[in-house]
Amino acid sequence: MSLATTLDTARASLMASGIQSSVISRNISAASQAGYSRKTALVETYPGAGVYVAAIQRAASAGLFTNVLTSTSAAARQTATYAGLQQIAASTVDDPELNQSPTAQLNALKEALHQYATAPDNMTLARAAVSSAKDMATALNQATKTVQATREGADADMATSVANINQLLTQFATVNTAVVKGTIAGDDVTDYLDQRDSIISQLSQELGISVSIRGNGDAALYTDSGIALFDKQARTVSFAPTTAYTPGTTGNAVIIDGVAVTGASSVMPLKSGKIAGLADLRDNATVTYQNQLDEIARGLIATFAESDQSAVPALPNVPGLFTYPGAPAIPASATVSVGLAGTITVAASVDPASGGNVNLLRDGAISGNPAYNYNTTGNAGFSTRLQQLVDNMSVAQPFDVTAQGKPNGSIIEFAASSASWIETQRKTTSDNVQYQNTLLDRTTSALSNVSGVNMDDEMAFMLQVERTYSASSKLISTVDNMLNSLLAAVGAN
Repeated sequence: MSLATTLDTARASLMASGIQSSVISRNISAASQAGYSRKTALVETYPGAGVYVAAIQRAASAGLFTNVLTSTSAAARQTATYAGLQQIAASTVDDPELNQSPTAQLNALKEALHQYATAPDNMTLARAAVSSAKDMATALNQATKTVQATREGADADMATSVANINQLLTQFATVNTAVVKGTIAGDDVTDYLDQRDSIISQLSQELGISVSIRGNGDAALYTDSGIALFDKQARTVSFAPTTAYTPGTTGNAVIIDGVAVTGASSVMPLKSGKIAGLADLRDNATVTYQNQLDEIARGLIATFAESDQSAVPALPNVPGLFTYPGAPAIPASATVSVGLAGTITVAASVDPASGGNVNLLRDGAISGNPAYNYNTTGNAGFSTRLQQLVDNMSVAQPFDVTAQGKPNGSIIEFAASSASWIETQRKTTSDNVQYQNTLLDRTTSALSNVSGVNMDDEMAFMLQVERTYSASSKLISTVDNMLNSLLAAVGAN
């Protein structure tokens, strides 16, 4: 090998070592940066003329990255649903000390009526029974408000999520273009690839997503149901929020590229992601629980309804202690009367706060029609009607099967089945959240092991590069001394 060739080889090695050192420093400085992947200088050999840095590569695993995206979306869906269920359960079930759940209020009402039945002439017990009935109605009213507030919150969060998606897609378009142009030009695009993966990861929190990489590093995005989200350009994601919810309100669907991806009419619904969880909470779980509350209210009206006490009964049953805006009709049996739990009240005629007479609870004719008077003799010790009401609370009646509670049982049993349903939903979702978060942690850790920066490895590699740099420098110095000696010898001659 000639001295000139040796010098060129050593110089090329120095240049390569300098680039390697720069890449290592870049890794070390960004080691704690979220989404950063380790970079490596790819060194190749010139035929007979040393080495050179052919490209800058980044550590990555498409398979592990896909697993992280899947786990992120699944965890986001379960978390969004659980937050809403927790809010509802905490307000309507988790109150062992306050005793404000429908089941607790029903048992309290039954006990108050039982106490009143033992002393029908005791006004204090009469007022206590009416007060307990009012607490029961208030509990259903407040539970309805909680459920609808949860639906409103879910709807608002869906709007926020859609806004985030559109913003991220705009960012994605810019970075994806930079990746494609840089790849074509042969530039280092590894930082752009990191940015693009970070944007994709953020998108996966909002909705289930899959990625397709094409020529020149171009990426296309699709929802987990197969709808194009980005293909050469961002697709339109739209959503019209509903600002106020009442029982029976149907929220709008999220639309991607003209296709509904949430709601009952969706043919390609999202399977995971925050939006899928919020939509399920808004349109399914809360609606079912509201139906159960409405069935409890309907069952109460039926349980406490008054019947015609005439010798030859001809009049239909009418609401008694509990009434609603549709009185004097009784709500249809075993059929959800949408929103009834939010409008049920204690009849004003028996409520002392409204100038009513508490004795009507004992005597009947709460509706104002004498035909429904049970205490025809005006006996102050009359307890038959009160005991009948106590017994009615234990009598089985049919409930709408779509409410997913106990289809046939007493009002108290149905309320208990409703509490069990919401608790089961919450517990199941909580378990799913824990599982998905654990899976996400493990997949993220696995990806980090592949693409993350290990400081020990970087420092060891830095020492190796420094040795190579030192050896190349020494070789150049040696060649320089040899050339100087050669020139000196030539000059002497």
